[in-house]
Amino acid sequence: MIPLKFFRLIGDFTLFNYKTVKYFSFFVKRRFVILNQLKQIGYNSILLIIVTSAFTGLVTVLQATYQTKGYIPLSLISMMVAKTSMIELCPVLTSLVLAGKVGAAISAEIGSMKVTEQIEAIESMSVDPHEFLYMPKVISSLIMLPILTIVSIIIAISSAFIFANKFYHMTMNMFFLSIKVFFEPLDLWLGLIKAVCFGFIISSIATYNGAKASGGAEGVGQASTNTVIYSSIGILMMDFLIAQLFFGGY
Repeated sequence: MIPLKFFRLIGDFTLFNYKTVKYFSFFVKRRFVILNQLKQIGYNSILLIIVTSAFTGLVTVLQATYQTKGYIPLSLISMMVAKTSMIELCPVLTSLVLAGKVGAAISAEIGSMKVTEQIEAIESMSVDPHEFLYMPKVISSLIMLPILTIVSIIIAISSAFIFANKFYHMTMNMFFLSIKVFFEPLDLWLGLIKAVCFGFIISSIATYNGAKASGGAEGVGQASTNTVIYSSIGILMMDFLIAQLFFGGY
């Protein structure tokens, strides 16, 4: 039997994020705060995403070549790499990496403000923290996750081509022709849809855990840890639900 505490937690989380989402119309008013958050989430994470995506492409083409050797032509390997990167690997791995980097940072920042009563000070000036603190972080995540996912896809496919060209002697025409022939817009759009959903999961959980932090530095650390754990679980669950929605009938 699911305890009542679980339903209270879900209800509290839903109401918390409803208060944040209803301030989305204040996007223009808080544009400078949002721009700063875009830098924090996107620009400051680009190197990490590049390194992660590069090795994702390398290991994908290596594994695809090994596991399909003798079953499919080498020229089709690039198609497998591209579709896997666009639909699954790049959105999921990018989001998991950012859950650890960005999610934990957001939770720690808000948690520190909570335990030092800075949020109460903001409220005393008749400023809603959902508008000033939480909404810019959520919107910035919704914007930057798809952009970082596109960067990740480009880097992954490029690194896969470099590896395939060096070790399997695949020409540029052979590698990218297969991608062009079998490319479907849904592959890319599905990856971007996942990225938007994952961005909301990371930012909503991070802001909620930070706002509920208590107990000083230990509480802030626990809030950051919980953000990484619950965001990662949420990302994997949402990944399955979206895949089931789009591919469950095949």
